[in-house]
Amino acid sequence: MNGGFPGPHQGPATGHVPVLRLGDVLLVTLQGDLHDSTAQQLQQDLAETISSSGARGVVIDISGVEIVDSFLGRVLAEIAGQTELLAARTVVVGMRPAVAITLVELGLSLPGVHTALSTEVAMELLAEHAPSHRYGGLRRESL
Repeated sequence: MNGGFPGPHQGPATGHVPVLRLGDVLLVTLQGDLHDSTAQQLQQDLAETISSSGARGVVIDISGVEIVDSFLGRVLAEIAGQTELLAARTVVVGMRPAVAITLVELGLSLPGVHTALSTEVAMELLAEHAPSHRYGGLRRESL
C-alpha cells in the first residue's frame, strides 16, 4: 500500500524512525527517503507516545531530507492533524530553502504544520504556546 504515490515510497521498510522525548516534547529526525510502512509506523508511534506521555509538542527535523515531494508533504500534514487532535502541536525544523521552494511549487501548504529555523526556536515556540489545560486537568503556568 503506497497511497497511490509511485516511486521510492514503495517497498519494504528501511528502518524505524526513533522518537526521542525531551521533557514534554517529542523529537523526530528524518533522514533520507521515508517509505510507506516507515511513515505509518512513525504516525502510530507518535500518536501512542503523545497519548501515553501527555507530550505537548512534536518537533520534526527534516534537515537530513534531500527532497520533499507530495508524499512527504502529506505525511507531515497527517502527523500535524493527528497531533492536533491529541492536543499537541507540530513544528518542522531544518527546512532548506530548496525544500521550501519545492513545497510552494507543489502547492502544498501543510495545514497545521508550524515551522522554525532550529530545534531551539521550535522548543521556545512550543513553550510559548503551551495549552493551559490537557485532558481536563489544569496546568499551572508561571508568570
